[in-house]
Amino acid sequence: MKFQAQVEPPEPMRGLEVPPEVVAALGGGARPPVTITVNGHSWKSRVALLRGRHLLGLSHANRRAAGVATGDEVEVEVELDTEPRVVVEPADFARALDDDPVARAAYDDLAYSHKREHVRAIESAKKPETRQRRIEKAIAALRG
Repeated sequence: MKFQAQVEPPEPMRGLEVPPEVVAALGGGARPPVTITVNGHSWKSRVALLRGRHLLGLSHANRRAAGVATGDEVEVEVELDTEPRVVVEPADFARALDDDPVARAAYDDLAYSHKREHVRAIESAKKPETRQRRIEKAIAALRG
């Protein structure tokens, strides 16, 4: 589904405003997961509902990749993202989770975004000992 939007300043509650009729036509609820395409550049996100406005976040990296700037009028294409969101666990983290059934169960119950946070923290470690500490910290947090 396509619509026109103005690139708003990257302040809180800004991005690309989605007309309510577009959100309704997507059929995924008030905050549906979507694939967004602007100028041939695509990314996945979720429609945000803030102060009665439906918005798509538009990060600096996505603005640059799409070749758009604040104030530009752009054609936006959105599609309901029906693909399951999957976080691939690094092997060492997966082993640690599998060794601890309580942590594994807690991790499996997490939302996609929270799983992604744990994995990003682990994968961003530069040293093996830092990575191991982050795995241990994640397991401890999951155990409660």
